[in-house]
Amino acid sequence: MGSLPLFDHQEATRLVFEHTPEIPVWVQLPSQPGEGMIDQFLPGFPGLVEGGGISHINPTTDAFAEEMFAFYEHVLAVTDSGSDIEASPFAISSQRAKGFSTLLAMLPELPEAPLALKGQITGPITFGTGVKDHEDRAIFYDDQLRDIMVKQLTMNAAWQVRMLGKFGATPLLFFDEPALAAFGTSAYVTITEGDVIAALNEMAEAVHKEGGLAGVHVCANTQWTLLFDADIDIISFDAYSYFDRFILFIEALKGFLARGGILAWGIVPTGEIADIEKESVETLYEKWNSQVETLEREGVDRKALMDATLITPSCGTGSLPLPQAEKVLRLTCGLSQRIRSQYP
Repeated sequence: MGSLPLFDHQEATRLVFEHTPEIPVWVQLPSQPGEGMIDQFLPGFPGLVEGGGISHINPTTDAFAEEMFAFYEHVLAVTDSGSDIEASPFAISSQRAKGFSTLLAMLPELPEAPLALKGQITGPITFGTGVKDHEDRAIFYDDQLRDIMVKQLTMNAAWQVRMLGKFGATPLLFFDEPALAAFGTSAYVTITEGDVIAALNEMAEAVHKEGGLAGVHVCANTQWTLLFDADIDIISFDAYSYFDRFILFIEALKGFLARGGILAWGIVPTGEIADIEKESVETLYEKWNSQVETLEREGVDRKALMDATLITPSCGTGSLPLPQAEKVLRLTCGLSQRIRSQYP
């Protein structure tokens, strides 16, 4: 995950290079203004009103219609007219996502070329329910604003994949969806399964067209069939705390793996400092191996599972003290090496 409790993007990127050089991620530093997971992807949204620490979308302003028209012109120029997305307005803000440009600039420091490069963007459900309009209503419930929102995130995602793909490594673009933990509750009672899958699929299609793999990260429990049924390549889940609920959908999970899906096991804890302190590479290996044995008993082939496994923290570390954040990275690296030594 990309968030770290540091103030300097170069220092944070070097920490990533030290522990996860084969699949480095661009860092998000919540300590920096504008680097919240919503704020990073707001620039360019028609009707955006910022100020006083609170941003919202106002579609009733005199400028909104013109801004919306220009927005769709830019989208169609890329999707229908062949314009280069690299030169489009959909580049993510260098002021709000300095970690992205820092990663690209520092990649030559790696002694060996990475296997993949990881980017991330706020997912459409989390973004659409987190951003409000001028009447304090989530923009996901407005059909027009929802369409704009999904297309903005889609173009931002495609731009990231284009830029990451220049380095010869496979781009992995994750949609961060903490809000999916509340799917099906009274909080989002009018959001349907079809709404979720359609939004994720639109974004994933753009990632695929640019040559990347699309992943979704949910840091708690959710209705996992939403992701098994979507056109995504990687499911990132909190295996440390929610594995027992994740495998309730075992047949759908087996179908996902059968079509080439990849599991990003968030087996390294990030939620509680006490959990981080008590765990070691060996204890996490034993926990992970027990989970694999559970899937084997359900008919999942271990070798095939190894070929479809990534090891990750369960969530970001931006809210942790630095010593614990560094331990999370060490554990992630150490556990990955431990597993690969067992299954070369």
